[in-house]
Amino acid sequence: VQLVESGGGLVQPGGSLRLSCAASGFTFSSSRASWYRQAPGKEREWVASISEAGGSADYADSVKGRFTISRDNAKNTVYLQMNSLKPGDTAVYYCKAVRFPRSYWGPGTQVTVSS
Repeated sequence: VQLVESGGGLVQPGGSLRLSCAASGFTFSSSRASWYRQAPGKEREWVASISEAGGSADYADSVKGRFTISRDNAKNTVYLQMNSLKPGDTAVYYCKAVRFPRSYWGPGTQVTVSS
């Protein structure tokens, strides 16, 4: 079982990044997928979630209107499109997949928003 995030990096305020999370070793299409983030000195916080088939998504108020979560079950991948990035979005971003009763986490990818 493995989740691997990619796509992080350094971006200027107002810029965009697209994170990807590739899953393997379990039935990803039957799993609810989410993105979380953890900034230095802060607790991990939920960012967005998407249903198993991708028909519904939810967002934290802090990212609503700027971030979009999507998934491609044929590729076992979930994405997070991040636009209008702010310095406050700087964090390690983690993907999570839940297929009750099990949950899986990736190791994270760093996103730094700075000029």
